[in-house]
Amino acid sequence: MGAAGRDFHNFNVCFSKNSAYKVVAFTANQIPDTANQIPDIDGRKYKGIPIYPEEELSELIKKKKVREVFFSYSDISRDEVMEKAAIVMAAGASFTLLGKEETMLAAKKPVIAVTAVRTGCGKSVVSQKIADYFSKKGLKIGIARHPMPYGDLEKQVCQKFTCLDDLAKQNCTIEEREEYEPYLEKGLTVYAGTDYEKILDALEKDNDLILWDGGNNDFPFYRPDLYIAIADAYRPGHEVSYFPGEINFRSANVIIISKISSDSRRSVKTILENASVVNPGAKILKVKSTLTLDRPDLVKNQRVLVVEDGPSMTHGGLSRGAGFDAARKFGAKTIVDPRDYLEGSLKKVLEKYPHMEKILPAMGYDKKQMRELERVINKAKCDSVVLATPARLEKILKINKPIASVRYTFDEIGKEKLTDVLADFSRRYFKR
Repeated sequence: MGAAGRDFHNFNVCFSKNSAYKVVAFTANQIPDTANQIPDIDGRKYKGIPIYPEEELSELIKKKKVREVFFSYSDISRDEVMEKAAIVMAAGASFTLLGKEETMLAAKKPVIAVTAVRTGCGKSVVSQKIADYFSKKGLKIGIARHPMPYGDLEKQVCQKFTCLDDLAKQNCTIEEREEYEPYLEKGLTVYAGTDYEKILDALEKDNDLILWDGGNNDFPFYRPDLYIAIADAYRPGHEVSYFPGEINFRSANVIIISKISSDSRRSVKTILENASVVNPGAKILKVKSTLTLDRPDLVKNQRVLVVEDGPSMTHGGLSRGAGFDAARKFGAKTIVDPRDYLEGSLKKVLEKYPHMEKILPAMGYDKKQMRELERVINKAKCDSVVLATPARLEKILKINKPIASVRYTFDEIGKEKLTDVLADFSRRYFKR
């Protein structure tokens, strides 16, 4: 059971060469249009395995006489995990979760992993800070990005991105661009795909340090020498109630509490108490995230449409993000409701995730959905658009309104600093 990511990794490392098992199907969830593909992601024992919608799981178990189902995707509550387990077991199969020792690959180069307890905690900002730190020391850093293979799976076995032009050449989605662009603009190389053993070979050949930039709240595919988990002051308690983010929270050497504000004292207290119970040895860092807006004049007293990071709002469960908060902070007259202009798949997204406030998630898993997003933005009756996604949407969409872009700053609170942690790591592994 997967969502075009961990499922393929688990297959490659645990089943592709394992004669004790015969894998008869994948099921797909969360990501549109991955169902019904038959990828040859292995090229050895298997010559293509069909992918079905997860809704067909019970019938598949009966039809194909399935004995065991392996759950392999992320950012899901404990209750939802057990609901899926009940569906599988009621249909007659066993329900299995694969752990770190079975699925993590050992690297020959040092690995720093940045993970989170939920989607949208702020991994990217932390990962980029780490990349900047070691780049200044003259080290070559390879960014191993959690998989997002939403196109032709057989062409995405081992992808390497060295410049912005590579994003268009490899037909990257908006979600991929959000993650890759900031690194490429710094001159760093990003690696991703479906086969993380092959990707690891490339990383080890080209780099001094591997930086694992995790997706959603999944745990790393590579065994980390420094394990960082980010908890979110906006979502206290989620660090011990969502799978597999709780694994990161319990396993991390360093826990970073992000998005701390003047009114989050109780939230921070909850996270600290949970850390003291399940991971008392972890070093705790605290981060205040300050919103910046490049064109506040486009927001003050204006009617604005807010476009937020897609995954953080959808399966990340956030009702609003940096864009909505910036619009309020910088004095927007009105935040325009995108529901009045929705069409196609975007209309279905907002129906599936009704918890969202007046925001438009930047969904763009394929060119069709990107065009839908473009049309919705352009139809909206507003004075300007507030973009709070890391991707530069204005470069790939033709937006007919002025744009104000939002970013978070990374401001540490307290005596413990990320640079101190990285300095210790650098001395230990690079003698510098």
